[in-house]
Amino acid sequence: MTEPVVEPVDVLILGAGPVGMTLHLALAAGRQQSLLLDRRSTDAQQADPRALALSYGARQLLEQLQAWPTRAATPIETIHVSQKDGFGRTVLNHADYDLPALGYVVRYRDLAAALAARLAADARRDSIEILDIAPAADQVTVTLRHDGQTRRIETKLLVHAEGTPGDDPGVKVSDYAQHAVIAEITPTPGHGRRAWERFTPDGPLALLPLGDEYSIVFTLPPAKADAVMVLDDTAFTAALQAQFGQRLSFAKPGPRSRFPLALRMRETLAKGREVWIGNTAQTLHPVSGQGFNLGIRDAWQLAETLLADGIAPASLKRYAASRRLDRQGSAFFTDGIVRSFSNDFGPLKIARGLGLLALDLCPPARHFVAKRMIWGARAWP
Repeated sequence: MTEPVVEPVDVLILGAGPVGMTLHLALAAGRQQSLLLDRRSTDAQQADPRALALSYGARQLLEQLQAWPTRAATPIETIHVSQKDGFGRTVLNHADYDLPALGYVVRYRDLAAALAARLAADARRDSIEILDIAPAADQVTVTLRHDGQTRRIETKLLVHAEGTPGDDPGVKVSDYAQHAVIAEITPTPGHGRRAWERFTPDGPLALLPLGDEYSIVFTLPPAKADAVMVLDDTAFTAALQAQFGQRLSFAKPGPRSRFPLALRMRETLAKGREVWIGNTAQTLHPVSGQGFNLGIRDAWQLAETLLADGIAPASLKRYAASRRLDRQGSAFFTDGIVRSFSNDFGPLKIARGLGLLALDLCPPARHFVAKRMIWGARAWP
């Protein structure tokens, strides 16, 4: 039996989604070689229906890689935050920070295409089947099947940048008992580049401007999500209208998809010559759109660490320590919001209203929240 071909690689990145490609391009800018592998085909990536909420801070990082999808990105100039059937609201405005936008909404496929356009022809291999991962003291050996052939790659560093942590004992999971129903819908009047975060007893409802439409994240308990998924378009629009209120009206909903929501936090980001970034390191509730931006910052900071300190377990430990504040702060922020707002408890509703009112009336507090949504821990203090 012929032994598989063995290929040496400095940095092997499992996952050629936006986070993995960001890491590859950031390393390449510093002349560090890496190879991207992806289980999916390029066609599957381009068929991804999701919309991503990117902060202005993420745009600044991606622009340095010349990978910002300018024409495909819809700016968010204001964010209106309120609660259903309760008083209190706050509005964040890009002009308060002298920025062109607080954030942007981009289709996954458009961001992936912008990043892929910056890749060298031999930087990525798709439709990969991973057969085995064997860590050792000075390298990790990955056995895979590609184009019908079995191959082995020996790498000084294996970066996991694909997928959601499953039943890994190193991952803490907190189930929110909520599902996100996602669709696009046309608002009347137009969105005016305003995003809405509407808190309801069932969970947050987010409306994100995307082109001329809104990309909606309709959070519901599983049984209600089941019911909403089978409604016809007219009934679905009515259910959304009832949850949102009367400030806008909606029509022409697009196809719907759904996924369960949980907080998953990997306790150890680096082990030997392996490191986990993006969704493999943490998955957050989509409220406030922090999860993907956190993954982009993971990739950027890992690249900075490797380029400065070299590829070694000690460098990975420093990277993991440097990510603690950003990860824990983002998880605490989103988890606290979900648990505080996803209920109809009267005294808590009053406290929430007072909190929203205080944010609106106290610019320093509002700016503290906004800046951390835009830049994460990089905006500290």
